[in-house]
Amino acid sequence: MTTPPGNDGLTEAASVARTAPGASAVPAAHSADQAREALGALRAEVSKAVVGQDAVVTGLVIALLCRGHVLLEGVPGVAKTLLVRTLSAALSLDFKRVQFTPDLMPGDITGSLIYDAKTSEFEFREGPVFTNLLLADEINRTPPKTQAALLEAMEERQISVEGAARALPDPFIVTATQNPVEYEGTYQLPEAQLDRFLLKLTVPLPPRDQEIAVLERHALGFDPRDLSHVKVVAGAADLAAGRAAVGKVHVGPEVLGYIVDIARATRQSPSLQLGVSPRGATALLAGARAWAWLSGRTYVTPDDVKALARPAMRHRIQIRPEAELEGATADGLIDAILASVPVPR
Repeated sequence: MTTPPGNDGLTEAASVARTAPGASAVPAAHSADQAREALGALRAEVSKAVVGQDAVVTGLVIALLCRGHVLLEGVPGVAKTLLVRTLSAALSLDFKRVQFTPDLMPGDITGSLIYDAKTSEFEFREGPVFTNLLLADEINRTPPKTQAALLEAMEERQISVEGAARALPDPFIVTATQNPVEYEGTYQLPEAQLDRFLLKLTVPLPPRDQEIAVLERHALGFDPRDLSHVKVVAGAADLAAGRAAVGKVHVGPEVLGYIVDIARATRQSPSLQLGVSPRGATALLAGARAWAWLSGRTYVTPDDVKALARPAMRHRIQIRPEAELEGATADGLIDAILASVPVPR
């Protein structure tokens, strides 16, 4: 199956296997096919609470398979938080949410040592980072010092408190949201932290027919705070089986060369002052393999690479100010680079 590039190229995720919307909780997966079916069923469950956004949900599933973190960007009111909450409700994983604010301290995320008067000793009290799926809501509203508290957790999957390293649960995935239009009282994410996100997914405004469907649901009494109707359809066993299967997806030398050529082209673009690093190239490779497996194939095609190019690279490039003044955008430049790099046959 081929897909056009973009959030984008993931829009054709409707072809991914899915179970009926009314399916009950599934047992632990015993095969790659069962895992693919269970992960495809997530879309049906998420659609009970969120209209559309199939491409974003597929991107989140890809991140789960790659044990990668996701940055969700969209204007207020497009259901970014509801999307992640619904996904967690359909997964048998531990979930915590942190509302990032200007007065949030690093210890509020990682946890800290607390003095116990009964034992006259300090004991470590775990913070919300000790979970499987962490929602960092409006991550750009907290100062860099607190943002940096997530760096070690995202990269090493551990945190250090008073010199002692403490491992985080497996899987551990951060899904962060940010508002792209309101900059007052916000702090730009440092490039080092942006590079830790496997994908950056844009959550668009819905088209007219989907917006009507949203209003119809609310008119019928839908409550976004009540997700009791969402059933658990996948769990850690499905993710483990899926990851094992993704690790066996074949990537030919010509496709590896294609990914490297795309990354190198971003570094040589006159419109960019920062191109994609080797970490970005490996993120593109990981996402393409997961997308190929979800699509039912055991090998990666150049179209898989194109489908993940925008989500994997849009947050890893920096546009030169003069190019921005001329109207250049990250997605537009990525599309231009994809058009300029020869596709292997």
